Amino acid sequence: MEDKENVIVTLTFKFALEIIKYCESLQENKKFVIANQLLKSGTSVGANIREAQNAESKADFIHKFKISAKEIEETIYWLELCKFSDNYPNADELIDQVNNISRIVNKIIITSKQK
Repeated sequence: MEDKENVIVTLTFKFALEIIKYCESLQENKKFVIANQLLKSGTSVGANIREAQNAESKADFIHKFKISAKEIEETIYWLELCKFSDNYPNADELIDQVNNISRIVNKIIITSKQK
């Protein structure tokens, strides 16, 4: 039997890899505080979604997705700080990616509550 790709798991994993690269460039430029905060929140998004795949109940599944939604908001905050601060690498592509992930996560939360 062929495994069907889980789009949100794949998207958040790829996003985490991009966040790692971006944070490495921040660290090279001695932007350690932002890099550490962004690395934590940006990689946590996918970690919580991955955890939700083995949720003990529908409520647990929704809860883990809600945690992920909070991490998304924090990640957007750090990325927007980077975007509007001087001497930071361009964050527009990452902001687009995380906004797309946010729409999907919120849709999954809403749909899961209706079932």
